[in-house]
Amino acid sequence: MRALVVDHSEAGPIRFTDVDEPVPSTSEALVEIRHIGLNFGELNYVDQWPAGAVHGHDAAGVVVRAASDGSGPPEGTRVAVGMAPHAWAERVAVSPASLGSVPEGVDLADAAALGIAGVTAFRVLRKRSLLARDVLITGASGGVGHFAVQLAALAGARVTALVGSPERAAGLRRLGADKVLTDLAETGDRFDLVLDTVGGPLVAQAWSSLAEGGTIHLVGYSSGQETTFPSGALFGFGEPRSIATYGDMTPTGGELTDLLGLMAAGRLSAPVGLRGDWQGVDDAVQALFARKVHGKVILDVV
Repeated sequence: MRALVVDHSEAGPIRFTDVDEPVPSTSEALVEIRHIGLNFGELNYVDQWPAGAVHGHDAAGVVVRAASDGSGPPEGTRVAVGMAPHAWAERVAVSPASLGSVPEGVDLADAAALGIAGVTAFRVLRKRSLLARDVLITGASGGVGHFAVQLAALAGARVTALVGSPERAAGLRRLGADKVLTDLAETGDRFDLVLDTVGGPLVAQAWSSLAEGGTIHLVGYSSGQETTFPSGALFGFGEPRSIATYGDMTPTGGELTDLLGLMAAGRLSAPVGLRGDWQGVDDAVQALFARKVHGKVILDVV
């Protein structure tokens, strides 16, 4: 079968090749993949995976063989695959713990957008009550950002979306952002929670805008820049502020089910900024690296 594998050469970061068919264990379902979702991190930091390994973590498709131990969804079920290894192939063996059943009315391509981006936003934002809280989402035009803006607004937060340019602000107010900024200096607001996907100097800026008792959650570092705090910036009076890292790789089935339910109810939309045939994956990767995509890249497995 065909698959996208890790390529450490200059032609990389991924390439098509033929690989062996997966052999599911008794506790794994065999899923025929219809759509894959690309993520900046797994492509930009491809050196963290071995060359030749089937890459990717997010996809959607149909169960063609249920787990033989009776766990998980039955044959014929439409499923989203989230944070599961080796997902960018025509067929994948997956633990049911990493699957979410896709309700009627939800497009499989939209379901493929959830995975890393949707679950990350969901897990961070549910850590505290957001009702009437001030929340800052950095890198709001990306996949995580689009989901985070919607989920924070649904939870009753006052949402500020920060983007890199005016062109990347399109649609964010419609998704629930109360304010859309291109520079944090444009506001004097203080935030109870910051979900940061950018890293670099922006973290130090966000720290200076953090309210007492507030937390910055670091979920990405797309800027690739270092963070330097001015002398004395980490000292303060009042209720303690904090910076939290993120690396939750526990099974995603429960969160996928919740997110798909919100989609089915029309309360959450998939931020698909680019969709095409997976044969055009090289162009899609270049567009993602060039910051030309607002939201997620979804490719059809044909």
